[in-house]
Amino acid sequence: MGGLDKDTPIPTEIKLHQKSRMMEISFSNSRKFELSYELLRVYSPSAEVRGHGPGQETLQAGKKDVEITNLEPVGVYAVQPVFSDGHDTGIYSWDYLYWLGDNKDRLWADYLARLEEAGASREASAHPAAPKGGGCGHH
Repeated sequence: MGGLDKDTPIPTEIKLHQKSRMMEISFSNSRKFELSYELLRVYSPSAEVRGHGPGQETLQAGKKDVEITNLEPVGVYAVQPVFSDGHDTGIYSWDYLYWLGDNKDRLWADYLARLEEAGASREASAHPAAPKGGGCGHH
């Protein structure tokens, strides 16, 4: 987890939008980001998700409908969300949240590519070994 320095923008407002499952963050440098709960969950800075070194990341599948049920402040430098799947060990520093916002399109594309490569799904109920019926309309 990166530390804060004098150049790190500080959030001026954080809003959770439960219907759209988006976290809206406004920063002191006037930048504003909307981060989906799913993106926040799959890029959790926790050791459970990131591992303890390069190449030890654990792909998070089935998180499309994950929600944030609580958001706790951590000092004056971070927040710790509690997700509906029970994950609650990620501490999101202001610089990490800013980095996620600044890179969200690339990170999302990378996540979708890794899911596809693993034969995994964003859907919680999907099982790679039991694909859903074909969508071609023929029986």
